[in-house]
Amino acid sequence: MKVFYSIDEFTAPQYPVVTMGTFDGVHIGHRSIISRLNEVAAMAEGGESVLITFKPHPRLVLQPEADIKLLNDEDEKIELLRKAGLQNLIFHPFSIEFSKTSGEEFVRKYLVQKVKARALVIGHDHHFGRNREGSYEHLVHLGQLYGFSVESLSAQAIHGVVVSSTKVRKTLLQGDVDTANQWLGYPYAIKGMVVKGRQIGEKIGFPTANILNENPHKLIPGDGVYAVMVSFVSDPGTKLMGMCNIGHRPTVVTGGFKTIEVHIFDFHGNIYNQVLRIEFVSRIRPEKKFNDLNALRRQLERDQMEALRRLTRVQK
Repeated sequence: MKVFYSIDEFTAPQYPVVTMGTFDGVHIGHRSIISRLNEVAAMAEGGESVLITFKPHPRLVLQPEADIKLLNDEDEKIELLRKAGLQNLIFHPFSIEFSKTSGEEFVRKYLVQKVKARALVIGHDHHFGRNREGSYEHLVHLGQLYGFSVESLSAQAIHGVVVSSTKVRKTLLQGDVDTANQWLGYPYAIKGMVVKGRQIGEKIGFPTANILNENPHKLIPGDGVYAVMVSFVSDPGTKLMGMCNIGHRPTVVTGGFKTIEVHIFDFHGNIYNQVLRIEFVSRIRPEKKFNDLNALRRQLERDQMEALRRLTRVQK
């Protein structure tokens, strides 16, 4: 996959088959669009699939006060799109000035003149241009004017629910990673550096790695205890089983700030300052306060057994 950081840098193939959008999460609906892009491209001589997305995410520019949380950082999005088989990825700079571009101007100036689109494949609810004024009907009209075809795909649904990035975010914030993972088609993950904590877990037989979330825009799942798979970013091929607590540690802290703590099963070693990747496989229970550390330890023993059961089931 070739990656470009502006439409101006893009060198058009003979027959570009194009889609556009933020594609946050690269969920199963997004991947159905990429699959169809590749199918259409394969039918034309010199055909190649092209995704135009934006950097930064438009809502971060248009709603800076809204504390927007996203499913992917740039590296994750690139890797997910690469695995989906996309051939060309364009990150076009998004700014307040660019947001004022009308739908027709975007099509004429960018899609036609620079990308030289021959075919367009979009999702069922796609809108584009200033104030999201452009629609499927506009694209069909402009396609007839400028010589490209337009195809709209139906919504991707699981168990009768239409999948969207917004629904995935909401589900993750509720702690329901099991459902979110079905919609994404892969385990949701976060990355962070291991920093020194209060080491209370070590005192009760459950040492934890305290994870510093370095990306303020990365969505952290809702509070609770999760079965997770852990890997070192420096050695992504090695995956370890563990459990993760997200929350405020009410048993040991009063009024504390939110933390992300990971206990890796059967692991002993100093991993301070290492960057871990945590894949959330299943939520075990909500976070709760216990009467004392002994009660907490007994619950963690039960949590570990349940986490091992769920992780082992997934690995089979």
